[in-house]
Amino acid sequence: MTRTIRATVMQTPTKDHLEVLHDVAITYETTGAEVGTIVEICPFSQHGKPANETLPEGSVLLPGLVDLHIHAPQWPQLGTGLDLPLERWLFEYTFPLEARFTDLEFATRVWADMVTTLLANGTTTAVYFASQDLKATTLLAKTCVELGQRALVGRVAMDHLTGTPEWYRDESPSSGVAASRASVEAIRALACDRVQPIITPRFIPACSDELLQGLGDLAAELSVRVQTHCSESDWEHGYVLERHGMTDTESLARFGLIKAGTVLAHADHVTDSDLQHLASSGAGIAHCPLSNAYFGDAVFPVRRALSAGVSVGLGTDIAGGSEASLLAQCAHAVTVSRMLEDGVDANKPADSRGVAESRIDSIAAFWLATVGGAAVADLPVGLIEVGRQFDAIAVRSGEPPSPLRRWDLDDDTRWFEKIVRLARPSDITDVWVGGQTLN
Repeated sequence: MTRTIRATVMQTPTKDHLEVLHDVAITYETTGAEVGTIVEICPFSQHGKPANETLPEGSVLLPGLVDLHIHAPQWPQLGTGLDLPLERWLFEYTFPLEARFTDLEFATRVWADMVTTLLANGTTTAVYFASQDLKATTLLAKTCVELGQRALVGRVAMDHLTGTPEWYRDESPSSGVAASRASVEAIRALACDRVQPIITPRFIPACSDELLQGLGDLAAELSVRVQTHCSESDWEHGYVLERHGMTDTESLARFGLIKAGTVLAHADHVTDSDLQHLASSGAGIAHCPLSNAYFGDAVFPVRRALSAGVSVGLGTDIAGGSEASLLAQCAHAVTVSRMLEDGVDANKPADSRGVAESRIDSIAAFWLATVGGAAVADLPVGLIEVGRQFDAIAVRSGEPPSPLRRWDLDDDTRWFEKIVRLARPSDITDVWVGGQTLN
């Protein structure tokens, strides 16, 4: 069986092109093995059948948003504790909170609140760093299944004797690998294609070489995606250079952790050689523009990475990024790209203050949040087209106190830019994942 929705679609099939499909019929499967797959898009005047649903005038349909980097246990500290450098922030604020998730009653409340809120913000796909606790991680995956969000969920593996506190770490490399294996098996046992496991070494400073190698071997054995942090800050990048005599990218590669489907968070300090390696391997980067301002010590060079052939998407980095909306992160991505291009130190000459040809616009930023993120995660979402899953959000012109308003001077391009910059949950009227209505 199929279902048809009548709507005007706005999306970005490429990073420099806004596509507007006025008054089209989108038909997708509702049963069988291909449930949620779009099977036809055509002008509604040519469809020949009534629509099952018609978006009201003034509403537009957008692809669902793909958030490539979320620390799920950090949800309760969102918006707080951003005053310390990364290495102290983890030990003083974050690890103590994450350790609480052995309390499954607490985890149940947090997971439900977070997933519900992110869906309301239009995040139809989320890539989660979960807790170090196996049961809490499985519970997060179950919550995503129950609430309908598409997700990659990873148990955080970490065992380093100085890079982690003794009360929040795996007992040994072998126990860390065993727990990660059990987590993959538990999530796969949920038998929901929409929610899948992802192997998750926290980052090199928190992992022994033995654990990193074991997780790389496990990823290959079980054919599972990988996520970790990479060259996030001066401290992390310098730590790996000192410990391994090579960059994060080079070190992760030798453990088998850089491959197609690997999601590398931040990567602010990657070298040109690193980018070449990532492009050839098929690994991608989760650009987290807001959290980089607090912890990254640099602006990630989006255009340089894309020019090198690297897949790039967007991440909120909850809670290092104090904003849950991925649309808001689009606006932040545009802002920091302008700062990188123009420079920020007025004491330097204008012609040597910034990095030329670094800026991106709202079209490119939205592409990162949809098509780009889908490519990094290797998922059939991010675009409303035949063969992909019907993951979508409906946005309407807002009412006070929302500032989102379409005036008679707003053509499609201006209206799209307003949506990307201004839309909030109150302006998102409908959310679909795999054709299932979640609002």
